Amino acid sequence: MPSSVEFALRCSGVTRFFPSGVAVDDLSFDVPRGSVLALLGNNGAGKTTTIRLLNGVLRPDSGSCRVLGLDPAIHGTDVRRRTGVVTENAGLDDRLTALENLESTARLRGLRGKTARARIDDLLERFDMSRQAGQLCQGFSTGQRRRVALARALLHDPEVLFLDEPTSGLDPAGARAVMELIDHSARERGRTIVLCTHFLGEAGTSADLMAVMHHGRLAAFGRPEELAAARWPFLDVYLDLGGPPTPEVEATLRGLVTVRAVRPVADGALVSVPGRDAIPSVVADVVASGGRVYGTRSLPKGLEDVYFAVQQEIAA
Repeated sequence: MPSSVEFALRCSGVTRFFPSGVAVDDLSFDVPRGSVLALLGNNGAGKTTTIRLLNGVLRPDSGSCRVLGLDPAIHGTDVRRRTGVVTENAGLDDRLTALENLESTARLRGLRGKTARARIDDLLERFDMSRQAGQLCQGFSTGQRRRVALARALLHDPEVLFLDEPTSGLDPAGARAVMELIDHSARERGRTIVLCTHFLGEAGTSADLMAVMHHGRLAAFGRPEELAAARWPFLDVYLDLGGPPTPEVEATLRGLVTVRAVRPVADGALVSVPGRDAIPSVVADVVASGGRVYGTRSLPKGLEDVYFAVQQEIAA
């Protein structure tokens, strides 16, 4: 990437050992400000350790991290003033109400008076927890605890937000609200977000970058569309033919130099072509052979496809 890009997160050769073995192994990547990074991998891949290293909770045994230009191993307190974290375990004080949890966090973050109360009320409303504000967190469902934890992480309007399974335990409406918040935070507020999740479909809708970790090492890193193009140089396209292709249409498709593969389906055909520019000529050839094309739909590979391809590469 060009040197002029302002990076929110940088890792260079980061390694961290525990008595049980290496948790992060020679990890290097750069994340520009305002980007959403999907940090992916199986359990034990090193994702949580990476977040703790970036947030200054752990120190690397070798290599270095930078968060907003600061070394979290040295300036951890300064880093945490500008970052927010939601862990898989919400970590709320069950002796307090939702409102009291947010008020105590506001005091710790230096928010006072009307400013703090307005911010708290806005976040409780945003996460549909206003009616439960006076209830003890001890009795909350997993989804309710998750909402309060998200509100708490956003109280001080952090520049970087680390989210570990943020939609776990949420109903579909709650999960959608969280993903919309992620998009809004990154696109409109310029907030950098690191999203650890097992819900690949959700990650695929928001992520600008993806990092796949395996046993502490970085197995893949980059923009999902670029990682996909490197693995699948041809584009899959659905042709709506109104039914299975006739023998004449199928023969035409298989004879085209621009078509790499053809798979008949109940109402048309799936073809692989070099790119979108090849679609009009394919349609024209189908029509010339006596077929009808009622529509086309590109089926590009996405983050989920890349993730499973990387896992297959790891296993090979």
